[in-house]
This record gives sequence, structure tokens and C-alpha cells, in this order.
Amino acid sequence: MSFVSAVLFAAVVCSAATPETGTNVFESPAPPVAESQLDNLVFAQLTRLKVQPVLCSDAVFVRRAYLDVLGTLPTAGEARDFLQDSDTKNKRRLLIDRLLERDEFADYWAMKWGDVLRIKAEFPVNLWPNAAQAYHRWVRASIAENKPYDQFVRELLTSSGSNFRVGPVNFYRAIQNRTPEGIARAVALTFMGTRAEAWPTNRLADMTAFFSEIGYKPTSEWKEEHVFWDPLGTSTLAGNSAPGRAAVAAIGQASNHLSELSLPARTNGGPVEAVFPDGTQVKLSRDRDPREVFADWLVTPQNRWFTRSVVNRVWAWLVGRGIIHEPDDIRDDNPPSNPALLAYLEEQLVEGHYDLKRLYRLILNSQTYQLSSMPRFNAPEAEANFASYSLRRLEAEVLIDAINKVAGASDLYTSPIPEPFTYIPKGMPAVAIADGSITSPFLALFGRSARATGLENERNHKPTPAQWLFLLNSSDIQRKLEQGTNLQAVIGFGRKPSEVVDDLYLTILSRLPTAEEVTAIEEYGRREPARPDPGKSSPTARPGSATNSATAASVTGTNAAPPGQSGPTNKLGATNAAGVRSGPIGNLGQPRKSGDKPAPARRREAWFDLAWALINSEEFLYRH
Repeated sequence: MSFVSAVLFAAVVCSAATPETGTNVFESPAPPVAESQLDNLVFAQLTRLKVQPVLCSDAVFVRRAYLDVLGTLPTAGEARDFLQDSDTKNKRRLLIDRLLERDEFADYWAMKWGDVLRIKAEFPVNLWPNAAQAYHRWVRASIAENKPYDQFVRELLTSSGSNFRVGPVNFYRAIQNRTPEGIARAVALTFMGTRAEAWPTNRLADMTAFFSEIGYKPTSEWKEEHVFWDPLGTSTLAGNSAPGRAAVAAIGQASNHLSELSLPARTNGGPVEAVFPDGTQVKLSRDRDPREVFADWLVTPQNRWFTRSVVNRVWAWLVGRGIIHEPDDIRDDNPPSNPALLAYLEEQLVEGHYDLKRLYRLILNSQTYQLSSMPRFNAPEAEANFASYSLRRLEAEVLIDAINKVAGASDLYTSPIPEPFTYIPKGMPAVAIADGSITSPFLALFGRSARATGLENERNHKPTPAQWLFLLNSSDIQRKLEQGTNLQAVIGFGRKPSEVVDDLYLTILSRLPTAEEVTAIEEYGRREPARPDPGKSSPTARPGSATNSATAASVTGTNAAPPGQSGPTNKLGATNAAGVRSGPIGNLGQPRKSGDKPAPARRREAWFDLAWALINSEEFLYRH
């Protein structure tokens, strides 16, 4: 198939069905019906904007739910079972319940909290591998047991002990600026969803008193450090870098000298005045850790700083945009797009005793979460009021795990530090890696969070030409597709072409191919030239070449160019003549019927080209 004919054929495929004709495989014909107060509040805003929302199809939902709850794709079997389940009334709810109980749930959400809590062994956080592992274990265990969020935050704020043995104390060690002001800024960002640099100067200064007595004391174990309440300021004394010695190197050496301590003058001082961020004044007693006083104020049900921050963050994680946008930029001059919705979610969190799984379940089961990703209105107000599910590229870790899962391959992640705590078993998914310092060229290229500041925008979801070129031309991706055990099993000898096509689509896109796609595959199977023998030169394209770039367009109905760049076929977010924007790959028309003629493939290489085309499609690369 020549490049020109492939492009022309792609254009024909894309024009074969438009959003006005045929059946859309991405949307449900059933109209959305408000089933909860959450939906009532959202749909009321959409009615005011004259927006008619549309539900996503089952195929879209099963993929979306797996990615948003577990950070992984469903297997072909899981997708097929869900699509064939005849219990249309309950199957989405039952799937959500099952996903929330799976082990991968804790792995994925520990990764998301790891970004916020800055779990990273090396520069610029410098937790050290042992501490990063302890921190991540505690976070993951807390998520797995569904620890109430108020308890989770209280332990982070008030814990004391070894950074190697008491995971939550690393919250204070992961802050680059360990001055009282630097800690106060980190606490405000992480647990109040607000950036203290936008505060009045006196508000931040008044808050620092709660974090002015935190001590850090090394021990005789390499890189171990105790975090503790230090009202006497002993951790700041000269010669106190290790117990009984002026330096770690001196431990074990004989000494007949007793340590002389000079306690600071504040030892016998009276109560200290402090002011909470809401302006409430309090006197700090010398017999109680000020961190506990602050935690008591923060986690009370009446404190909207606390509940508003976490419900807005969780909503943004699941729906793609905060009710207050961005989710860690809550301030008076950045109001919520739907104040009633935000207040309702806050009430539900408090009513559920800060049970985050209950909050996830409430959002995931809503019709709002299950809306189509195909925006029908260009007005910013429609997006801000959740008229459609927010399109966004998969996170770097999720994307490489998806490619590996599709192919049946794996990556080996290593650390530059030769420590026992940096060993990563082969086959561990990227979402389960504890330490943000352990990375790979792929993770760096696709915008993994640097975990330096705890800001949500540290993770970059924007596609770049370099990412597109990598996916099109990477020999590593080609090797995984051609040698991976999963794809080898899918295209195994003796299987019917129709079975191979179905399983490839279910494995990669979590849906069955449409009739138009089957026709495109059949055409490519007839025209795709034979591969040359290894070592012989040939103009035949391999995965990543211009010819196969066009093949991706013809098979999937999309242009393989980076999102945002022009191309000859239907694009993500493109607008047709009627002013209706398409979804991830537009409307592909009628799903294939079981009796339709299967697409013949005369060479195994053609199946690998199809798999390559599908993983380079925007439908695979994006949440939708």
C-alpha cells in the first residue's frame, strides 16, 4: 500500500460515518438521568447553559474505570465479559465495587499521593532510599486499609520517630525548606489546597508558630534521622549531629569526655501566641506539641479548608478538572464553578467519616462521571461545569504499563544508588515504584512528576512532538510488540483472523472493531507487502515509517500526527461542519456483526503492524 493511497483510504474511512449518522461506539443511546444529588447539581448548571449531556458507551466506561481506579487497562477477557454482561442496570456499579477492592487500587493511588507528598530519595528532596521506601509503604498500607482521611493527615502532621521506621515522619523531611515558614507553606499546599504565597504576609507568619519546634536528629545508622517535637531546641546544639559524638565518623571511638549541653533560654518561657489561618488565636502550652494543636484545628468537620481541599482534589483526579481549578490553588478570587456541588461533596465526606473510598464510589457511580468525552460546546463554561469527561493523555507510568501489558513485556527499573532498598524486581509496574528517583528515559520523556514541590502541575500531560516520534520510531516499542508473550498468544498460529482482530482490539482499546475498521484491516492485509529477509535492504516500511503512519490512520480512523497538528483525517477535538466536536477518534459507525467477513492476514507481520497502529492511536494514548 503506497503512502498516498493509504492516506486517501484513511480519509474515506473517516468520512464513512459522521456524528450525525450511524451508531457511535463511544456513546450510549440511553439518555442520562440524574440518579443522585450530585447529578442534580451538575445537570442544573448544564440546563442553564443549554447543554444536553450524553452518556459514554459500555466500551468506553470499562476502559475509563480501569484506568481511573487502577491505573491499568482491562484484559481482553475482562473487557469482553463486561461488554457481554446483560445486566445493564447494575453492571457498572458492580464493576466499580470490584475495582475498588483490588490490590492495584492501592498501588495506583499511592503513586498519586506520592506526587503530592514528594516521595523521592534523591535530589532535590533527598529522603534517601530507605526512608522513601518506608514512606511509600505507609502511604500504600493506609490506602489499602482505607484509613480515614482525617487520621491519615493527623499521622502525617504529628508523628515522631525514625525516618526508616516511622513512615509518616518523612512528610517533614520531604520539604526542601525546613524552616517553620517553609513547613507552613507545604502544609497549606498539601492539606488545605492553597498556595501560601498568595496569602497576606501576616497569615503565613502567624501559622509558623505551630511548626517552630520540630527537631531533626541523626543517629549512628547511615542516613537515619529522628523527627521529633523539640521544645528545648536540642537538635540545634553544636556537636549534636549524632548521639554523644560531634560527628557520625566519631562513633565507636573511645572518649572519656562527657557531653556538655547548653539549653536555650526558651526552656522556661511561658505560652506562645499563635494564630490559625482562619484568624482564630490560641495559646500554645509548653507541655503539648504545637503540631497536635494545629492538627486538632485542621481536621475538624467545621474546617472547610480541610474538606474542600481533598474533595476538590479527588474530583479533579477522577473527572479531570477541579471544581476549583487548579485543585491546589484555592483562594478567594478563584471561586468554584459549582459551589453547591463542592459543598455537597464536603458534606458527604464528613457524613462518611472521611472515608475516601465512599467518596470515590459516589463520584464513579454518578452519571456525571460517566458522560461522554465528546464535547458538544466550545464555551469555556461547559467545560468548567463538566458537560463532558475531560480528555487527557495517560500518565507516563500508566502509559508504559499499558504498552507492556498489551505486549506481554516488562521493563527493569534501576537506581543509580547501589543500596539494597533501591532494588526493583523485574516486571514491577511503573505505577508501583515507590521512589520518584527511580526512573527511565520513557518516564522522563512523557512527563512524570519530578516530585519536587508537591504541585499538581509538576506532572505534565501535554503531548509533544518528541513523544510522538518516539512511539512511531522506537525500536524498543517494536521489540516489545514483536517479542511480547501476550501478543504472541493473541496472534498464535491456527487462530481465525476474526478472533485475532477481536482480541487485538479488546486488548488494546477494550472494545470490538467496527465494520469500517474490519474493512480497513482486510484491505491492508491484502496489500501489505511481504517483509524482506533480515539483513537485506528494502523500501518496505517497518513500524514507525511513513507508510505505517498512514496505516495507523486507515485502521483506526485517526491521524497519527501529534495532537494539535494538522493532518488529513479526523482529529481529536476537531469540529465538523455542524459545529460538533468529535471524540478520541470520532464516530466510527456501526459495530461489526458476528457474521461479518473476517479480515484475512496472510502474514504474521501484518498483525504486528495492526497492534502498532492501535497503540499509536489517540484512542489508546488518551483517557476518554
